[in-house]
Amino acid sequence: MVFVGILLLYFFNNPGNSRYFPQCPFLTATGYYCTGCGSQRALHDLLHLDIIGVAKHNLLFFPAFLLIAYHWVRSYAPAKGKESLPDLIYHPKTPMVLFIIITLFTIFRNINLYPFTLLAPE
Repeated sequence: MVFVGILLLYFFNNPGNSRYFPQCPFLTATGYYCTGCGSQRALHDLLHLDIIGVAKHNLLFFPAFLLIAYHWVRSYAPAKGKESLPDLIYHPKTPMVLFIIITLFTIFRNINLYPFTLLAPE
């Protein structure tokens, strides 16, 4: 129920135009974008099916959303067909691969040169 309330809040209120949504403490303290910067606006865009807006605000939002959806289907969906899905999330190398991707994304989105500027949230 709380999850639905949060989704409704983000659907009806644009975090980019509201002062009531929390600001990124990492960006405020350092002036650099963290991995999650732009995610609130990306969620608002996703709820409005604005795929380009999601990509402009946080390009890593799509893979994260798909990874969470995959985990949900693998863990909570009915058992039919589960056997055909490989268990990628709990593979021993998955944490290291995710750590490398997240670290590189955070570094690259703070480089002020094209094409890295495309990773910075708008």
